Amino acid sequence: MSEPPVVRQEKPQRPSRAPIWVGLAVLAWVILMMTGLPFNRPSPNSGTANAARLTAVATVGMIGDVVQQVGGTCVAVTTLMGPGVDPHVYRASATDARELQAADVIFYAGLSLEGQLSEVLERLSERRPTVAVSELAVPEDLRVRTDDGYSVDPHVWMDVSLWARTVDVVRETLSLLAPECATAMGARAASYREQLAALDQWVRDSAASVPPEQRILVTAHDAFYYYGRAYGFEVHGIQGISTEAEAGLADIRAVTDLVVEREVPALFVETSINPRNIEAVQAAVRARGREVAIGGELFSDALGAAGTWQGTYIGMLVHNTKTIVEALGGRVAPLPPALREWAERWQVPLPVEQAERSAQAAAPAVEEG
Repeated sequence: MSEPPVVRQEKPQRPSRAPIWVGLAVLAWVILMMTGLPFNRPSPNSGTANAARLTAVATVGMIGDVVQQVGGTCVAVTTLMGPGVDPHVYRASATDARELQAADVIFYAGLSLEGQLSEVLERLSERRPTVAVSELAVPEDLRVRTDDGYSVDPHVWMDVSLWARTVDVVRETLSLLAPECATAMGARAASYREQLAALDQWVRDSAASVPPEQRILVTAHDAFYYYGRAYGFEVHGIQGISTEAEAGLADIRAVTDLVVEREVPALFVETSINPRNIEAVQAAVRARGREVAIGGELFSDALGAAGTWQGTYIGMLVHNTKTIVEALGGRVAPLPPALREWAERWQVPLPVEQAERSAQAAAPAVEEG
């Protein structure tokens, strides 16, 4: 049974402005360290182990989690934008500026996600390694191009297989800056990629349980096109790619028409977006004699609270998928064995598939002769 395509208008492809020079900048900073020019990171043999750690700043939690997963104890990670923060309109505070200036390395998404921070990041790139992980990890032909003034949709973390590509960008950068940790970080990166591959398959399996005619995902803003393209949902956002653009009455009316005509069972609010537009659509649908539920709250541009399972990248995708699938009439699969350790650590309230059963499913059938 074929899956419905992601509906999206696309504008002519523009030349990429991806800062490919970032990798060279990292290498240049490594050369400066090796040649003895000033750089304020202590050597691994000086002071305590904590003092020798790299200090890394990530703009958003999705990136911060990758840096932490790969860097382990070799890296101290600070994330600028916490739960519920919208990166499209975020402005750096004085505290943020100090964190950025003190960092050994800065990781950000790029692709216009951090619109208000772009000038700050550009200036900082002249003084320290500043790495646009999404721009470096995702090739041009896999990027979603848009028609609302942004050349590229920046929400690449919604496709787990794409986001997994950022792991090597982070690993290579950190290994250049902390070569004494390169082996350990390589092992951590490999383990994390294995978890992400299992997560990607779990999302696919769970999404496939939703009846095809109900795979219509209506959200507050256009943050889920990569998710829809990867996992077989037709996606509609009331606002555009960036929340800087306000939704108008025509947008509300168009989504209301869609919900009524296609009998969409649920709408979804987002943790970093005011729910008023989704609530306006719900009210407009009700005024036309129909009902549509609020299916739940999704994490779009920010992770959940620190110290919770939704505060991890894996948890973000598990929560979103569970919320979407169940609200649209499907049922999530048991978590794969590769995510057992993660699920137990965070006490995730979902069953985990038995390893023996998973191995049997993967084994080829043996014909009896």
